[in-house]
Amino acid sequence: MQPEEVWREKEAGWTLLDEFSMASEPGLERPAADRVAMVAHSVGLPASRAEQLHTAVAETVLNAMEHGNQYQREQSVLVRVLASQEALAVHVADQGDGGTISEREMPDLAAKLAGQQSVRGWGFYLIEHMVDEVRTLKTEGQHTVELFLYLEGKGSQHRDE
Repeated sequence: MQPEEVWREKEAGWTLLDEFSMASEPGLERPAADRVAMVAHSVGLPASRAEQLHTAVAETVLNAMEHGNQYQREQSVLVRVLASQEALAVHVADQGDGGTISEREMPDLAAKLAGQQSVRGWGFYLIEHMVDEVRTLKTEGQHTVELFLYLEGKGSQHRDE
């Protein structure tokens, strides 16, 4: 199954603002995040929220390249930016198998510095704290992370499906 197949419109009311793909190559996460932030800014998202989205997108794309596609350059990451009256959404899909999502350990800086916790593990923590909602969709042959910024400022939440 190709990543494009994830993007069947499930709900009415969403407008596609941008769509692009990139190779799974370190460093390409920044131009992807820059592009999404420009789109968000162009539709009136305040600069501070656009910067938060930029950080979340960069981390999400990097995770897709590393964990989903194992940095196999020929495997692409697909990014879509959508808007509705209530929210701005960014979908990031990789070609990984969307294996089991493990329980995430809360990052603890002191424990990491003491070697009691892996130095890794900040990415998803940052993502969850930069946007209002994160949804994870798993299917055979792909894994999709959906990021939502609510335009009316609903509280943060995280949901795996």
